[in-house]
Amino acid sequence: MIKGIHHVGVHVRDLDAMMAFYKAAFGFELVGEAFAWKDEPVLDTLIDVPGSAARGTMLRAGTCYLEMFQFTAPAPRPVSPLNPQDKGYTHFCVDVTDIAQEYERLKGIGMSFGSPAPIDMGHVKSVYGRDPEGNVIELQETAAHCEFRLEALTGNEPRKPGM
Repeated sequence: MIKGIHHVGVHVRDLDAMMAFYKAAFGFELVGEAFAWKDEPVLDTLIDVPGSAARGTMLRAGTCYLEMFQFTAPAPRPVSPLNPQDKGYTHFCVDVTDIAQEYERLKGIGMSFGSPAPIDMGHVKSVYGRDPEGNVIELQETAAHCEFRLEALTGNEPRKPGM
């Protein structure tokens, strides 16, 4: 069962500056700790980007999570910022209750995945795939102890102290 869109992912050139901007401009707050990876085959498989290295964070404002990444490998292509009429986004994430079932269902209707199955990261099971036009969509199933469960946005789960 699809529960709703969980977050929007944004790839940025300067993670620290963009975090500060989104905090000041829209009141986003840091959720949990910032994270980073390099030489992590499981993450390369999860996001379907071999040799990846990045820093990232999850931010929250109201009923929206915003995940930001600053990739150092592979080197991002230099591009101009998109305009409203341009095509593209980095990915959106759909929160589900049975990721294995949704993975198979979505494969059956035209999505492709770089990973042969969702990957259990402990706090979340996740897999990145592509719609028929190549746009990236993440599926995730959060564990009960995950700090950024969708229910925290809908008011159906109490906020943890310090958030």
